[in-house]
Amino acid sequence: MFVRTASERDLVAVRALLVETWHATYDAVHGAEQVAAITDDWHSIASLKARLTRPNSEFLVADDGKRLGGMAFAAATTDPKIVLLHQLYVHPACQRQGIGRLLLDEVEASFPEMRTLRLEVEEANAVAIAFYEANGFRRAGRTADCGGSSGWPALILEKRLG
Repeated sequence: MFVRTASERDLVAVRALLVETWHATYDAVHGAEQVAAITDDWHSIASLKARLTRPNSEFLVADDGKRLGGMAFAAATTDPKIVLLHQLYVHPACQRQGIGRLLLDEVEASFPEMRTLRLEVEEANAVAIAFYEANGFRRAGRTADCGGSSGWPALILEKRLG
């Protein structure tokens, strides 16, 4: 897999990857119906397309030439030293192959002014928390509304750079 900037032609495959990954990760926690509602909103083609042109952001995919194995989306806050990692997902069949690390490395390289990389991760997602902690993130707080519209509690993790 190699990591590259996403384009509009990737959006259908990115949406499929996100829907499948979300159902594999969250159906047992929240139920398939609620997961479908969230993915229909957050991972619609229109929502994904808007991210492609968002200023001060990076939308990445991990691609092997045949399929997408993962994706990441990050954007600087009003302070360019703080970047929010909004999404980093690896297809269930491609996990534990280093793809998440490749995406994370590229996010870090994409924001040279960044000093803090921040994210929210649902507390029930122990696999993701372990991944982020193994890659230098530390717990920095909590939020009652992961993603700003889910109503799910989440941890706030941060990685200090430079």
